[in-house]
Amino acid sequence: MNRWLLPEDIADVLPAKARKVEQLRRSLLDLYRAYGYELVAPPLLEFLDSLLTGTGSDLNLQTFKLVDQLSGRTLGLRADMTPQVARIDAHLLNRTGVTRLCYAGPIAHTRAPIGCSSREELQLGAEIYGHAGWEADLEALSLLLQTLQTAGLKQVYLDLSHAGILTGILEGQVISKEEIETLYGLLQSKDRSSLARWSRNLPQPVGQALMALTELSGPAAEVLAKARSGPLALPNNALVTDALALLERLFGALSAVSPAPEVSIDLADLRGYQYHSGMMFTAYVDQLPQPIARGGRYDHVGQAFGRARPATGFSLDLLTLASLSTELEGRSAIMAPWIDDAALQVAIHSLRAAGEIVVQLAPGDDALSAEYRLDRVLFLQSGVWKVQSRGASELS
Repeated sequence: MNRWLLPEDIADVLPAKARKVEQLRRSLLDLYRAYGYELVAPPLLEFLDSLLTGTGSDLNLQTFKLVDQLSGRTLGLRADMTPQVARIDAHLLNRTGVTRLCYAGPIAHTRAPIGCSSREELQLGAEIYGHAGWEADLEALSLLLQTLQTAGLKQVYLDLSHAGILTGILEGQVISKEEIETLYGLLQSKDRSSLARWSRNLPQPVGQALMALTELSGPAAEVLAKARSGPLALPNNALVTDALALLERLFGALSAVSPAPEVSIDLADLRGYQYHSGMMFTAYVDQLPQPIARGGRYDHVGQAFGRARPATGFSLDLLTLASLSTELEGRSAIMAPWIDDAALQVAIHSLRAAGEIVVQLAPGDDALSAEYRLDRVLFLQSGVWKVQSRGASELS
């Protein structure tokens, strides 16, 4: 076996992309700072019981596990940073008011998620703690749109849902955790025949509402209208009414954003149900078949850490975002000879201090680079080092 081979679905990030990723990371963290977000850096490893607190079985299956030789306890290699950030807010910062936190760091999965080609991601995210109002949800959505625009992705498609609608439909019903997980799977796949069999022992209005969820997807305005009246109308209880009102309010606010995203609603889309408690969303762009970002409200995670705190936010894979970005292309650079010349070193130092990239090359060096365009040269003329464009023959 070749010693340099990497594990399946694990890859190196090569120079041009690595620089693009880093530039984008800096730009986005600066953007979040402008909104008042504070950067945190949770550890890569944690005790497993802490790492999985408040999450579901999906994250458990995606988490690499190993034994800590110091304590003998099981450690987990994080597969998601959101629970870690919730722990920081709940126990380390311990604030009572609104807290805005952001993060950027590696995560790993035991298997590549559906639609992804890698088991390792560079997760970037932003979270708002301590505000239960719709304003926090809108800020999370707006910041995500700004994130994608910073990467040069202009047309964004948002798909909204709300965990409270299913909670409202099932209000008063006693259903086991295992059966709830089955129900979520049937709704996610929109398996109507199996869903009809699953719900036959429930009251007829509940079964009808569950079946309606599988058809309540499409343009936001149409879905909201159908959910309120007509054959697909949902139960008129407080949980369902409040959830629909929030979705309508967010849709109205997003319509006023420039450039406005295309907003749809899918009330059967309950991915991440294990810790989402309210509005949920996925974001898509034309260049990618799977979602570019996910987010929503997850008030229950803080409660699982012993301190209930409203929370909403989003996360995405920065490696994927950088691969789609059109804003951060190769940089122009100056080629300089690699010789011992005091005046040359002064000139190079001055250029670099002014923000220029200067690459010194030995005679005969092919100057191959995927990251820099060596389109200028530093040359000696009448005893002075000067910069000029390289000739067409040199560039070819």
